[in-house]
Amino acid sequence: MTLPYAQLFTFTEQIFQAIGCPDADATLATETLLAADLRGIDSHGVARLGGYVRLWEAGRINAAPRVGVTYETPSTAVVDGDGGLGLVVGPKAMRVAIEKAQLVGTGWVSVRNSNHFGIAGYHAMLALAHDMIGIAMTNASPLVAPTFSRERLLGTNPIAVAVPAGEQPDFVADMATTTAANGKLEIAQRKSLPIPAGWAQDAAGQPSTDAHAVKNGGALLPLGGATGSHKGYALGSIVDILSAVLSGANYGPWVPPFVAFLQPAANPVGQGLGHFFGAMRVDAFRPADEFKAHMDNWISTFRAAPAVEGKQVLIPGDPERETAAQRLLGGIPLLEAVVQDLEGVGKRFGVKL
Repeated sequence: MTLPYAQLFTFTEQIFQAIGCPDADATLATETLLAADLRGIDSHGVARLGGYVRLWEAGRINAAPRVGVTYETPSTAVVDGDGGLGLVVGPKAMRVAIEKAQLVGTGWVSVRNSNHFGIAGYHAMLALAHDMIGIAMTNASPLVAPTFSRERLLGTNPIAVAVPAGEQPDFVADMATTTAANGKLEIAQRKSLPIPAGWAQDAAGQPSTDAHAVKNGGALLPLGGATGSHKGYALGSIVDILSAVLSGANYGPWVPPFVAFLQPAANPVGQGLGHFFGAMRVDAFRPADEFKAHMDNWISTFRAAPAVEGKQVLIPGDPERETAAQRLLGGIPLLEAVVQDLEGVGKRFGVKL
């Protein structure tokens, strides 16, 4: 099924309102969530709406949080999400970073007591309208085994960086620190397909192509695969430390799981899930127009690089930008399993898909 963006937006917004989100928060959560579907990152979009609802039903999400700063300096802050939707807490915290950057050149915000915040790229991109470089990261449910480990201690812990350009489209890098995000395994499960080698290992620590490997006690693998996973392990660790150890959120194996049927650790080391945001005003380093002109030159140079036969050199953000343009016009495709889940959620609240 393919649905127009506006129709899916209205449905999703009504669901968030039905669980008690104030209207402004419901709109913000919907915009944040559907940014993933627009950009082709289907694993983190509306397919997860039912998961947020189930967390709310389990009493693990506060639909009307009082998000606030608990500690700050002119350029830094700790934000407490009050157990709210990360889809709401994340943008609000990123705006704190932007406001600080407007005043002193850079802003850095670490967040505790939050939940899954959608795609990292959405939050980083909020800085672009202000001629700022945006950085966003978050820790996540422990599904990843560090190099040589059979135990799951890290999340997919994504990193996103958005850089403004002039005439060229903006540079937007958004990636998990694992070979693949868990959502891609979920898509393979729905399609009854195997996963590529190097994505996951089984419970014994052996390579697996079974899309259900993680569900069956296995783990996702850090970025870098068989010969370089120590690099992905290090990157994921950095995200965990900045997002949670720094803010007072749960880290490592104590990060609360996204799925409602799994309970958070009985001995938490912090509050909720953690994020980390940064905003850097370009003109704190050099004139913004000058910088963006050189970014245009950088992007044009890389685009013009000779490519292997049948391929094209892309800039981070190109595929997502093109997908967003197509889906705004042609609608958002949904797998049948996702449609069925959404219809079930809608029936629960009397909202038709």
